[in-house]
Amino acid sequence: MRAVELFAGAGGLALGASLAGFEPLAVLEWDRWACDTLRENQKRGYPLVSGWPIHEGDVRDYDWKALPTDIELVSGGPPCQPFSMGGKHGAYNDRRDMFPASVDIVRRLRPKAFIFENVKGLTRSAFHNYFEYIRLQLEFPESPIRKSEDWHGHYVRLQAEHSSGKQHGKALTYRLQTNLVNAADYGVPQRRERVFIVGFRYDLETTWSMPEQTHSHSALLHDQWVTGDYWERNKVAKKHRPVSPLSATANQTLTRQLSLIEEPLKPWKTVREALSDMPHPEKRVKHSFINHTHQPGAKAYPGHTGSPLDLPAKTLKAGGHGVPGGENMMVNDDGSYRYFTIRESARLQTFPDGYRFHGAWGEVMRQLGNAVPVELARQVMSSVAIQLVETQLRKHGFKTTADVAKAIAQMNRPAAVLKRA
Repeated sequence: MRAVELFAGAGGLALGASLAGFEPLAVLEWDRWACDTLRENQKRGYPLVSGWPIHEGDVRDYDWKALPTDIELVSGGPPCQPFSMGGKHGAYNDRRDMFPASVDIVRRLRPKAFIFENVKGLTRSAFHNYFEYIRLQLEFPESPIRKSEDWHGHYVRLQAEHSSGKQHGKALTYRLQTNLVNAADYGVPQRRERVFIVGFRYDLETTWSMPEQTHSHSALLHDQWVTGDYWERNKVAKKHRPVSPLSATANQTLTRQLSLIEEPLKPWKTVREALSDMPHPEKRVKHSFINHTHQPGAKAYPGHTGSPLDLPAKTLKAGGHGVPGGENMMVNDDGSYRYFTIRESARLQTFPDGYRFHGAWGEVMRQLGNAVPVELARQVMSSVAIQLVETQLRKHGFKTTADVAKAIAQMNRPAAVLKRA
Protein backbone atom coordinates (compact mmCIF):
# COMPACT_ATOMS: atom_id res chain seq x y z
CA MET A 1 0.00 0.00 0.00
CA ARG A 2 1.34 3.41 -0.99
CA ALA A 3 2.08 6.03 1.63
CA VAL A 4 3.66 9.43 2.17
CA GLU A 5 5.40 10.30 5.44
CA LEU A 6 5.56 13.96 6.51
CA PHE A 7 7.76 15.40 9.28
CA ALA A 8 9.48 12.02 9.56
CA GLY A 9 12.07 12.97 12.17
CA ALA A 10 14.17 9.95 13.13
CA GLY A 11 11.56 7.65 11.60
CA GLY A 12 9.39 6.31 14.45
CA LEU A 13 6.02 6.69 12.73
CA ALA A 14 7.45 5.71 9.34
CA LEU A 15 9.00 2.52 10.79
CA GLY A 16 5.60 1.62 12.22
CA ALA A 17 4.06 2.18 8.79
CA SER A 18 6.63 -0.07 7.13
CA LEU A 19 6.02 -2.80 9.69
CA ALA A 20 2.29 -2.51 8.92
CA GLY A 21 2.85 -3.05 5.20
CA PHE A 22 2.92 0.51 3.83
CA GLU A 23 5.54 1.46 1.24
CA PRO A 24 6.50 5.16 1.19
CA LEU A 25 6.52 7.10 -2.06
CA ALA A 26 8.20 9.98 -0.20
CA VAL A 27 9.64 10.48 3.28
CA LEU A 28 10.03 14.16 4.11
CA GLU A 29 11.95 15.84 6.92
CA TRP A 30 13.54 19.29 7.10
CA ASP A 31 16.05 18.62 9.93
CA ARG A 32 19.49 17.65 8.64
CA TRP A 33 20.44 15.57 11.68
CA ALA A 34 17.28 13.49 11.53
CA CYS A 35 17.78 13.00 7.78
CA ASP A 36 21.34 11.88 8.51
CA THR A 37 19.93 9.23 10.84
CA LEU A 38 17.63 7.97 8.09
CA ARG A 39 20.40 8.04 5.49
CA GLU A 40 22.91 6.33 7.76
CA ASN A 41 20.54 3.42 8.31
CA GLN A 42 20.03 3.17 4.57
CA LYS A 43 23.79 3.05 4.00
CA ARG A 44 24.10 0.34 6.62
CA GLY A 45 21.44 -1.68 4.82
CA TYR A 46 18.84 -1.57 7.55
CA PRO A 47 15.95 -3.40 5.81
CA LEU A 48 12.94 -1.33 6.88
CA VAL A 49 14.38 1.91 5.47
CA SER A 50 16.31 0.54 2.50
CA GLY A 51 13.84 1.75 -0.13
CA TRP A 52 12.70 4.99 1.46
CA PRO A 53 12.88 7.99 -0.92
CA ILE A 54 14.14 10.58 1.59
CA HIS A 55 13.65 14.27 0.86
CA GLU A 56 15.41 16.80 3.09
CA GLY A 57 13.46 20.02 3.05
CA ASP A 58 10.22 21.82 3.83
CA VAL A 59 7.07 19.87 2.92
CA ARG A 60 5.68 23.08 1.41
CA ASP A 61 8.46 23.12 -1.18
CA TYR A 62 8.05 19.53 -2.38
CA ASP A 63 6.75 18.88 -5.91
CA TRP A 64 3.53 17.10 -5.02
CA LYS A 65 2.53 16.92 -8.68
CA ALA A 66 5.15 14.22 -9.09
CA LEU A 67 3.16 11.82 -6.89
CA PRO A 68 -0.07 10.02 -7.76
CA THR A 69 -3.35 10.86 -6.07
CA ASP A 70 -5.67 8.36 -4.40
CA ILE A 71 -2.80 6.77 -2.47
CA GLU A 72 -3.59 4.73 0.62
CA LEU A 73 -2.06 6.85 3.39
CA VAL A 74 -0.60 10.22 4.37
CA SER A 75 0.89 10.29 7.86
CA GLY A 76 3.12 12.42 10.01
CA GLY A 77 3.70 14.25 13.25
CA PRO A 78 3.50 18.01 12.59
CA PRO A 79 5.88 19.94 14.87
CA CYS A 80 4.47 19.91 18.39
CA GLN A 81 6.15 23.05 19.75
CA PRO A 82 3.16 25.35 18.99
CA PHE A 83 1.02 23.18 21.32
CA SER A 84 3.53 21.65 23.76
CA MET A 85 3.14 22.21 27.51
CA GLY A 86 6.70 23.51 27.55
CA GLY A 87 6.40 25.63 24.40
CA LYS A 88 5.25 29.20 23.74
CA HIS A 89 1.65 28.11 23.03
CA GLY A 90 1.47 30.11 19.80
CA ALA A 91 -0.75 27.67 17.88
CA TYR A 92 -1.88 29.37 14.67
CA ASN A 93 0.47 32.32 15.27
CA ASP A 94 3.52 30.05 15.56
CA ARG A 95 5.37 29.77 12.24
CA ARG A 96 6.14 26.13 13.09
CA ASP A 97 2.44 25.20 12.91
CA MET A 98 2.40 22.76 10.00
CA PHE A 99 -1.24 21.68 10.18
CA PRO A 100 -2.20 24.09 7.34
CA ALA A 101 0.50 22.49 5.17
CA SER A 102 -0.73 19.02 6.15
CA VAL A 103 -4.29 19.87 5.10
CA ASP A 104 -2.99 21.20 1.78
CA ILE A 105 -1.13 17.93 1.11
CA VAL A 106 -4.24 15.89 1.93
CA ARG A 107 -6.17 18.07 -0.52
CA ARG A 108 -3.58 17.46 -3.23
CA LEU A 109 -3.06 13.71 -2.77
CA ARG A 110 -6.62 12.69 -1.79
CA PRO A 111 -5.41 9.70 0.27
CA LYS A 112 -7.79 7.00 1.37
CA ALA A 113 -6.67 7.65 4.96
CA PHE A 114 -4.42 9.89 7.00
CA ILE A 115 -2.83 9.70 10.45
CA PHE A 116 -1.50 12.76 12.26
CA GLU A 117 0.08 12.57 15.70
CA ASN A 118 0.75 15.36 18.19
CA VAL A 119 1.20 16.19 21.86
CA LYS A 120 -1.48 16.04 24.53
CA GLY A 121 -1.21 19.83 24.86
CA LEU A 122 -3.16 20.17 21.63
CA THR A 123 -6.29 19.10 23.56
CA ARG A 124 -5.97 21.77 26.25
CA SER A 125 -8.93 24.09 26.80
CA ALA A 126 -6.81 27.06 25.68
CA PHE A 127 -6.51 25.44 22.24
CA HIS A 128 -10.07 24.08 22.04
CA ASN A 129 -11.23 26.29 19.17
CA TYR A 130 -8.04 25.86 17.18
CA PHE A 131 -8.04 22.10 17.70
CA GLU A 132 -11.60 21.95 16.40
CA TYR A 133 -10.51 24.17 13.51
CA ILE A 134 -7.74 21.67 12.64
CA ARG A 135 -10.26 18.84 12.70
CA LEU A 136 -12.71 20.69 10.46
CA GLN A 137 -9.98 21.56 7.95
CA LEU A 138 -9.07 17.88 7.72
CA GLU A 139 -12.74 16.93 7.43
CA PHE A 140 -13.25 19.41 4.57
CA PRO A 141 -9.84 19.83 2.89
CA GLU A 142 -11.43 21.23 -0.29
CA SER A 143 -12.75 24.24 1.60
CA PRO A 144 -9.51 26.16 2.12
CA ILE A 145 -9.17 29.54 3.79
CA ARG A 146 -10.06 32.52 1.58
CA LYS A 147 -7.90 35.59 1.13
CA SER A 148 -10.54 37.69 2.87
CA GLU A 149 -10.68 35.40 5.94
CA ASP A 150 -8.69 35.03 9.12
CA TRP A 151 -8.67 31.61 10.78
CA HIS A 152 -11.63 32.52 13.01
CA GLY A 153 -13.75 33.37 9.98
CA HIS A 154 -12.69 30.18 8.24
CA TYR A 155 -13.52 28.21 11.39
CA VAL A 156 -17.07 29.62 11.47
CA ARG A 157 -17.60 28.76 7.80
CA LEU A 158 -16.36 25.20 8.29
CA GLN A 159 -18.63 24.79 11.31
CA ALA A 160 -21.57 25.73 9.11
CA GLU A 161 -20.51 23.16 6.48
CA HIS A 162 -20.20 20.49 9.14
CA SER A 163 -23.65 21.26 10.57
CA SER A 164 -25.31 21.24 7.16
CA GLY A 165 -23.94 17.84 6.15
CA LYS A 166 -24.28 18.82 2.50
CA GLN A 167 -20.62 18.27 1.63
CA HIS A 168 -20.36 14.70 2.95
CA GLY A 169 -19.93 12.21 0.13
CA LYS A 170 -19.86 14.88 -2.58
CA ALA A 171 -16.63 16.86 -2.31
CA LEU A 172 -13.44 15.42 -0.78
CA THR A 173 -14.43 14.82 2.84
CA TYR A 174 -13.17 12.57 5.64
CA ARG A 175 -14.58 10.76 8.65
CA LEU A 176 -12.39 11.69 11.61
CA GLN A 177 -11.59 10.08 14.94
CA THR A 178 -9.46 11.80 17.55
CA ASN A 179 -7.90 9.69 20.30
CA LEU A 180 -5.72 10.62 23.26
CA VAL A 181 -3.70 7.54 24.16
CA ASN A 182 -0.95 6.61 26.59
CA ALA A 183 1.84 4.63 24.91
CA ALA A 184 2.31 2.59 28.11
CA ASP A 185 -1.18 1.13 27.54
CA TYR A 186 0.14 -0.43 24.31
CA GLY A 187 3.25 -2.12 25.67
CA VAL A 188 5.68 0.79 25.37
CA PRO A 189 7.94 1.16 28.46
CA GLN A 190 7.19 4.88 28.67
CA ARG A 191 4.26 6.99 29.89
CA ARG A 192 3.77 9.06 26.77
CA GLU A 193 0.38 10.62 26.05
CA ARG A 194 -0.24 11.56 22.45
CA VAL A 195 -3.16 12.63 20.26
CA PHE A 196 -3.89 10.71 17.07
CA ILE A 197 -6.11 12.28 14.42
CA VAL A 198 -7.17 9.53 12.02
CA GLY A 199 -9.31 10.12 8.98
CA PHE A 200 -10.80 7.87 6.29
CA ARG A 201 -12.17 9.22 3.06
CA TYR A 202 -15.94 9.49 3.29
CA ASP A 203 -16.64 7.39 0.19
CA LEU A 204 -14.93 4.35 1.75
CA GLU A 205 -17.68 3.90 4.38
CA THR A 206 -15.28 2.66 7.05
CA THR A 207 -15.95 1.69 10.67
CA TRP A 208 -12.44 2.10 12.13
CA SER A 209 -11.73 2.51 15.83
CA MET A 210 -8.50 2.89 17.81
CA PRO A 211 -6.88 -0.44 18.78
CA GLU A 212 -7.82 -1.49 22.30
CA GLN A 213 -5.16 -1.13 24.97
CA THR A 214 -3.16 -4.23 25.84
CA HIS A 215 -1.42 -3.18 29.08
CA SER A 216 -2.47 -1.37 32.26
CA HIS A 217 -1.14 0.25 35.41
CA SER A 218 -3.53 -1.79 37.56
CA ALA A 219 -2.09 -5.02 36.20
CA LEU A 220 1.43 -3.80 37.03
CA LEU A 221 0.38 -2.92 40.59
CA HIS A 222 -1.16 -6.37 40.95
CA ASP A 223 2.02 -7.99 39.60
CA GLN A 224 4.21 -6.01 41.97
CA TRP A 225 2.21 -5.66 45.20
CA VAL A 226 -0.42 -8.39 45.23
CA THR A 227 1.35 -11.45 43.81
CA GLY A 228 4.93 -10.14 43.93
CA ASP A 229 5.65 -11.98 40.68
CA TYR A 230 7.24 -8.87 39.16
CA TRP A 231 10.08 -8.80 41.69
CA GLU A 232 10.77 -12.51 41.41
CA ARG A 233 10.69 -12.45 37.61
CA ASN A 234 13.13 -9.55 37.48
CA LYS A 235 15.31 -10.91 40.30
CA VAL A 236 15.04 -7.77 42.41
CA ALA A 237 16.40 -8.26 45.93
CA LYS A 238 14.06 -7.25 48.76
CA LYS A 239 16.45 -4.52 49.88
CA HIS A 240 16.06 -2.86 46.47
CA ARG A 241 12.26 -3.08 46.34
CA PRO A 242 10.45 0.21 46.99
CA VAL A 243 7.82 0.54 49.69
CA SER A 244 4.37 -0.54 48.50
CA PRO A 245 2.20 2.44 47.49
CA LEU A 246 -0.91 0.42 48.41
CA SER A 247 -2.51 -0.05 51.80
CA ALA A 248 -3.72 -3.51 52.81
CA THR A 249 -7.27 -2.43 51.97
CA ALA A 250 -6.17 -1.21 48.54
CA ASN A 251 -4.44 -4.55 47.91
CA GLN A 252 -7.64 -6.42 48.65
CA THR A 253 -9.71 -4.08 46.48
CA LEU A 254 -7.31 -4.40 43.55
CA THR A 255 -7.27 -8.19 43.86
CA ARG A 256 -11.08 -8.32 43.79
CA GLN A 257 -11.24 -5.98 40.77
CA LEU A 258 -8.76 -8.00 38.75
CA SER A 259 -10.42 -11.30 39.65
CA LEU A 260 -13.58 -10.07 37.91
CA ILE A 261 -11.73 -9.66 34.61
CA GLU A 262 -11.70 -12.88 32.59
CA GLU A 263 -8.66 -11.89 30.56
CA PRO A 264 -6.72 -9.23 32.50
CA LEU A 265 -4.57 -6.80 30.58
CA LYS A 266 -0.84 -7.26 30.69
CA PRO A 267 1.20 -5.20 33.18
CA TRP A 268 2.76 -1.96 32.00
CA LYS A 269 6.35 -2.56 30.89
CA THR A 270 8.90 -0.89 33.13
CA VAL A 271 12.31 0.68 32.62
CA ARG A 272 13.92 -2.27 34.40
CA GLU A 273 12.31 -4.77 32.05
CA ALA A 274 13.09 -2.76 28.92
CA LEU A 275 16.79 -2.50 29.75
CA SER A 276 17.34 -5.79 31.60
CA ASP A 277 19.66 -7.36 29.03
CA MET A 278 21.83 -4.29 28.51
CA PRO A 279 25.17 -3.87 30.32
CA HIS A 280 25.71 -0.88 32.59
CA PRO A 281 27.31 1.78 30.35
CA GLU A 282 29.79 2.87 33.03
CA LYS A 283 31.28 -0.60 33.27
CA ARG A 284 33.88 -1.48 30.70
CA VAL A 285 32.17 -4.61 29.44
CA LYS A 286 32.47 -5.70 25.83
CA HIS A 287 29.07 -5.62 24.14
CA SER A 288 27.50 -5.32 20.69
CA PHE A 289 24.95 -2.57 21.41
CA ILE A 290 25.31 0.48 19.19
CA ASN A 291 24.87 4.01 20.62
CA HIS A 292 25.30 2.64 24.16
CA THR A 293 27.85 4.98 25.73
CA HIS A 294 27.77 6.56 29.18
CA GLN A 295 26.94 10.26 29.32
CA PRO A 296 28.28 11.84 32.54
CA GLY A 297 26.89 14.73 34.55
CA ALA A 298 23.41 13.62 35.63
CA LYS A 299 22.16 15.48 38.71
CA ALA A 300 18.87 15.45 40.57
CA TYR A 301 17.21 18.44 42.20
CA PRO A 302 13.60 19.43 42.99
CA GLY A 303 11.47 18.98 39.89
CA HIS A 304 14.28 17.13 38.10
CA THR A 305 14.18 13.61 39.49
CA GLY A 306 14.49 11.08 36.67
CA SER A 307 12.55 7.90 35.91
CA PRO A 308 12.24 5.11 38.51
CA LEU A 309 13.21 1.63 37.37
CA ASP A 310 9.96 -0.10 38.24
CA LEU A 311 7.52 2.02 36.26
CA PRO A 312 7.42 2.98 32.60
CA ALA A 313 9.78 5.89 31.97
CA LYS A 314 8.64 9.47 32.09
CA THR A 315 7.92 11.00 28.68
CA LEU A 316 11.18 11.53 26.82
CA LYS A 317 11.29 15.13 25.68
CA ALA A 318 13.23 17.21 23.19
CA GLY A 319 13.99 20.35 25.16
CA GLY A 320 15.64 23.10 23.17
CA HIS A 321 17.51 24.34 26.26
CA GLY A 322 17.88 21.15 28.24
CA VAL A 323 15.19 18.65 29.23
CA PRO A 324 12.95 19.66 32.15
CA GLY A 325 11.88 17.21 34.83
CA GLY A 326 14.81 14.84 34.43
CA GLU A 327 13.01 12.79 31.76
CA ASN A 328 16.36 11.82 30.23
CA MET A 329 17.64 10.34 33.52
CA MET A 330 17.05 7.12 35.41
CA VAL A 331 17.21 6.29 39.12
CA ASN A 332 19.42 3.33 39.96
CA ASP A 333 18.65 0.73 42.64
CA ASP A 334 21.06 2.47 45.04
CA GLY A 335 19.29 5.81 44.59
CA SER A 336 21.96 7.34 42.35
CA TYR A 337 21.16 8.98 39.01
CA ARG A 338 22.53 8.69 35.50
CA TYR A 339 21.49 9.70 32.03
CA PHE A 340 19.90 7.19 29.72
CA THR A 341 22.23 6.27 26.90
CA ILE A 342 21.07 6.79 23.34
CA ARG A 343 20.41 3.06 22.98
CA GLU A 344 18.45 2.92 26.23
CA SER A 345 16.35 5.90 25.15
CA ALA A 346 15.76 4.17 21.81
CA ARG A 347 14.58 1.09 23.71
CA LEU A 348 12.13 3.24 25.65
CA GLN A 349 10.84 4.50 22.30
CA THR A 350 10.79 0.86 21.02
CA PHE A 351 13.19 1.50 18.14
CA PRO A 352 14.91 -1.72 16.99
CA ASP A 353 18.37 -2.33 18.44
CA GLY A 354 19.90 -2.40 14.96
CA TYR A 355 18.72 1.12 14.20
CA ARG A 356 21.59 3.62 14.53
CA PHE A 357 21.16 7.30 15.43
CA HIS A 358 23.36 10.00 13.95
CA GLY A 359 24.77 12.88 15.98
CA ALA A 360 26.01 13.75 19.46
CA TRP A 361 24.09 12.63 22.57
CA GLY A 362 22.13 15.89 22.99
CA GLU A 363 21.17 16.02 19.32
CA VAL A 364 20.06 12.40 19.24
CA MET A 365 18.06 12.83 22.46
CA ARG A 366 16.22 15.64 20.67
CA GLN A 367 15.43 13.28 17.79
CA LEU A 368 14.22 10.61 20.19
CA GLY A 369 12.21 13.10 22.25
CA ASN A 370 10.34 14.13 19.10
CA ALA A 371 9.72 10.57 17.89
CA VAL A 372 6.61 8.40 17.95
CA PRO A 373 7.23 5.05 19.73
CA VAL A 374 7.63 2.50 16.95
CA GLU A 375 5.46 -0.12 18.64
CA LEU A 376 2.59 2.31 19.18
CA ALA A 377 2.93 3.46 15.57
CA ARG A 378 2.89 -0.15 14.35
CA GLN A 379 -0.33 -0.96 16.19
CA VAL A 380 -2.15 2.14 14.95
CA MET A 381 -0.84 1.75 11.40
CA SER A 382 -1.74 -1.95 11.32
CA SER A 383 -5.32 -1.23 12.37
CA VAL A 384 -5.60 1.35 9.58
CA ALA A 385 -4.05 -1.05 7.07
CA ILE A 386 -6.53 -3.78 8.02
CA GLN A 387 -9.41 -1.34 7.61
CA LEU A 388 -8.18 -0.35 4.15
CA VAL A 389 -7.82 -4.00 3.13
CA GLU A 390 -11.31 -4.83 4.36
CA THR A 391 -12.69 -1.83 2.48
CA GLN A 392 -11.07 -3.02 -0.73
CA LEU A 393 -12.46 -6.53 -0.22
CA ARG A 394 -15.98 -5.21 0.24
CA LYS A 395 -15.61 -2.94 -2.78
CA HIS A 396 -14.53 -5.73 -5.08
CA GLY A 397 -16.79 -8.45 -3.74
CA PHE A 398 -14.20 -10.86 -2.30
CA LYS A 399 -15.79 -13.29 0.15
CA THR A 400 -14.05 -16.68 0.25
CA THR A 401 -10.73 -17.39 1.96
CA ALA A 402 -9.03 -17.82 -1.41
CA ASP A 403 -10.45 -14.52 -2.63
CA VAL A 404 -9.21 -12.75 0.52
CA ALA A 405 -5.66 -14.13 0.16
CA LYS A 406 -5.59 -13.16 -3.50
CA ALA A 407 -6.88 -9.66 -2.75
CA ILE A 408 -4.28 -9.03 -0.06
CA ALA A 409 -1.53 -10.10 -2.49
CA GLN A 410 -2.88 -7.60 -4.98
CA MET A 411 -3.23 -4.66 -2.57
CA ASN A 412 -0.15 -2.83 -3.85
CA ARG A 413 -1.39 -2.93 -7.46
CA PRO A 414 -3.69 -0.42 -9.14
CA ALA A 415 -7.43 -0.74 -8.60
CA ALA A 416 -7.84 -1.82 -12.22
CA VAL A 417 -5.86 -4.98 -11.50
CA LEU A 418 -8.07 -5.70 -8.50
CA LYS A 419 -11.16 -5.40 -10.65
CA ARG A 420 -9.82 -7.98 -13.09
CA ALA A 421 -8.90 -10.45 -10.33
